[in-house]
Amino acid sequence: MALAGGSSVTVQPGQSKQSGYMIPLILVTSLFFLWGLAYGFLDVLNKHFQETLNITKSRSLLLQAAYFGAYFVAAWPAGMFMNKYGYKKGIILGLLLYTTGAFLFYPAAQLTSFEFFLFALFVIASGLACLETAANPYITVLGPPETGSFRLNLSQCFNGVGAFSGPLIAASLFFGEGRNSGGELESVKMVYIVIGVVVLVVAGLFVRTPLPEIKESELTSTQSQDKKPLIKHSHFVHGVVAQFFYVAGQVGIAALFINYCTESGLGITNEVASYLLSVSLMLFTIGRFAGTALMRKIAPNKLLAAYAVFNVIFCLVVAFVHGWVSIYSLMAIFFFQSIMFPTIFALGIKDLGHHTKKGSSVLIMSIVGGAIMPVIMGLVVLKFSTAISYLVPMVGFIHIAWYGWRGYRVKT
Repeated sequence: MALAGGSSVTVQPGQSKQSGYMIPLILVTSLFFLWGLAYGFLDVLNKHFQETLNITKSRSLLLQAAYFGAYFVAAWPAGMFMNKYGYKKGIILGLLLYTTGAFLFYPAAQLTSFEFFLFALFVIASGLACLETAANPYITVLGPPETGSFRLNLSQCFNGVGAFSGPLIAASLFFGEGRNSGGELESVKMVYIVIGVVVLVVAGLFVRTPLPEIKESELTSTQSQDKKPLIKHSHFVHGVVAQFFYVAGQVGIAALFINYCTESGLGITNEVASYLLSVSLMLFTIGRFAGTALMRKIAPNKLLAAYAVFNVIFCLVVAFVHGWVSIYSLMAIFFFQSIMFPTIFALGIKDLGHHTKKGSSVLIMSIVGGAIMPVIMGLVVLKFSTAISYLVPMVGFIHIAWYGWRGYRVKT
């Protein structure tokens, strides 16, 4: 999941030359892949730990709570750190936290401790919060301003590549041929040691590579007559709620994906379900391209509303229909989620004037929904079933559909 900030950035005088930007551009783009990979592993680990550590589905969903809870806790301190020490040091801090968390998977596996795994994942996600806060501003200044959007979209594609590569790698290592249903934690230890080493190498490259110095420019209101406090901008408040529901739905839907497939009665194994999850994340990436193209012809709010309505229908199919049609409906949800985060973000900060910077921060913090939704869905699973739990994110899509229809409107 790539988060976009709303602050503008400037390059210090004397750093506007385009030569020498290629290596920094490659390095910063690698960050998008690295946090996409971390997210791609998350949902496969969920199912793997249920079997290797003999924990319930509802308890395993604490992985998502730790991951996205870390974003909420670490985002504000990360921003303060970068304001004081700069974005380059913020990226290095994020990479070192990522590396530390990855290496902590080794003692967690040695102790066979789910709580230790939660702590290690929290440390990783805290590092990712630093990376996501910094990467988008860096990408926009590493080259001509007129191509900044192209560079950002290109980098976000690598985030998608990392997201659907994660389940592919994890499926072959955790549920591959010759492993028992529970598998062993040895593969988890080795995978995260390798990840930790790779991330540490990337951190070293950032230390040695000169990067443009970035400072946030002061945002001033384009509507000086607007004296309303931020909370009085109803389209922004509704946008925060919509963003909360979107991230909550995205995480909850993916978290129980493998469980839903293996419980469908179609003979789907953990490994096959992991591959299906990877295909779904690929559909998400494709959806970003398709949605961007469609927005040239269709207003973003209308496309947002239409996509949300589709997902309401698909959630109903997932909850009450059996067979492959429900599996395909579950996979289709990923495609129609693809445009939601950036579209809600853009609609939410529209015409906020001097409140734009603060509003952007609050919208980013709303990703805490990803920590809450899996827990709620887990409780529904215990009371009813995995299929019925998909009615919970459906409620969020109903709000998002309303937001795209009426809630996005700026009131004067």
